[in-house]
Amino acid sequence: MRIDIITVLPELLEGPLNCSILKRAQDKKLAEIVIHNLRDYSTDKHRRVDDYPFGGTAGMVMQIEPVDRAISHLKSQRKYDEIIYTSPDGETFNQPMANSLSMTENLLILCGHYKGIDYRIREHLITKEISIGDYVLTGGELAAAVMCDAIIRLIPGAIGDEQSALSDSFQDNLLAAPIYTRPAEYNGWRVPDILLSGHQRKIEEWQHEMSVERTRRLRPDLLGEDE
Repeated sequence: MRIDIITVLPELLEGPLNCSILKRAQDKKLAEIVIHNLRDYSTDKHRRVDDYPFGGTAGMVMQIEPVDRAISHLKSQRKYDEIIYTSPDGETFNQPMANSLSMTENLLILCGHYKGIDYRIREHLITKEISIGDYVLTGGELAAAVMCDAIIRLIPGAIGDEQSALSDSFQDNLLAAPIYTRPAEYNGWRVPDILLSGHQRKIEEWQHEMSVERTRRLRPDLLGEDE
């Protein structure tokens, strides 16, 4: 899998995308993440990629020309399954979406910045708009890093125990059951006896019951029970 990211702040992505599972996946050639500086596609002598909005609205807007030039250049090299724009009013990113995107071959992510982007970019160049939550960030770089992490960790071989990813929260629309490790007792706080029993079927039944209970208590919307 290859993910290309267009940004005005490439340095903001270099750390998160080159650590832990993301670094190992790239070292193993399972994934490739390429960061592109949007300013490289500007024709302005100061490498500006923003301008004042028509209509007098406050803030600055990313211009269509450098974005179109960047996307066109990348599309001339490969076919993209999705061209994604990180936007607070996009479709909310979730585990099923991460699962689906992890099975693609090439993704292109445009990180929003300033007040936003010229709307014609969204109308004519973008195929999918994604939000990581109902709040506004300074730019889309952190959102892009979140999506890369969630997507790439699902690629077979990216993490040591592939079954671990399948038991993550939200994979079956349930929150994960409580987990514990040694020591079995600490400060008088004991691990549930069932987990020490060695009876795998009963352990799995308990884990499912706890998943349902935690989901009903913390995220009833996942069960369709929210009011």
